[in-house]
Amino acid sequence: MASQSDAPVPQSQNLNDDLNALSVDELDRLTQNILDETTSTRPLLSETSPLSVLREEYERGSGTFLKQIDYLSSKGYTHLRRARGDGDCFYRSLAFAWVESLLTSQDSAFDSSMALSLLESSLPSLEAAGFEGSVCQDFYDELANLVRRIASPGPNEPPLTPSTLLEAFQNPEISNSIVVFLRLLTSAAIRADQDSYEAFLVHPETGGPITAQTFCENFVEPCGKEADDVQITVLTKALNFNIQVAYLDGRSSDGTVNFVEFQIAPPAPGAPPPPVLLYRPGHYDILEKH
Repeated sequence: MASQSDAPVPQSQNLNDDLNALSVDELDRLTQNILDETTSTRPLLSETSPLSVLREEYERGSGTFLKQIDYLSSKGYTHLRRARGDGDCFYRSLAFAWVESLLTSQDSAFDSSMALSLLESSLPSLEAAGFEGSVCQDFYDELANLVRRIASPGPNEPPLTPSTLLEAFQNPEISNSIVVFLRLLTSAAIRADQDSYEAFLVHPETGGPITAQTFCENFVEPCGKEADDVQITVLTKALNFNIQVAYLDGRSSDGTVNFVEFQIAPPAPGAPPPPVLLYRPGHYDILEKH
């Protein structure tokens, strides 16, 4: 995510603001002021906090954001798990939600075994995309080990639990390795099917067309680069993982929050609803119902 500004929210941006009159840059600046003013000290992934805490942060900002937060509350959403605003928040949030869904699955042993097979089958595609196999293996191992610990921990390993899962994602070596692996996986999938994706690729800064190779080299593979719909579509497909994204964007006059489904396959009968990521301009967190 872009670096945070320490500038206070202008007093003119009060509860009566008409956000539709704000430019994209002004809207982003308003959101960035509120998002994460302590980026360097916030955990890579935090314990859950009540949604009311998020609401308090917007009380001196915009009434439209408040309406949208109240809308989420009315739909039963109660908590938020925050990712550090370092540009890797989407990949980190998605990875945690994916492993957590395996851990809490009704048949976690079967689902984690299938997930391990899926991860292992992705390794040849990374080498085909030109990534060094031994390097990819190191990043792969951190994510695969977490999934394996759900049902088959090693003799000196404890089984994965919600608390040890969070500890792993707060550990920079493990957490950042997982982010890198998912970035490489996303890039490899785009490179392998350039004809399908290139028509949807735009330069995030200029808005102009961009080749798949340039897009991957500059906006997918490097850490600290934000993700957009293309990366979300590609990665959820690569992980065979359904999610929803709730867009808290300050653009809804009546407070409605738009939910977009990234559905790879129809959910199994009786399966819980897919995890929900909360998007605010330039940032992703995990939205939860407790």
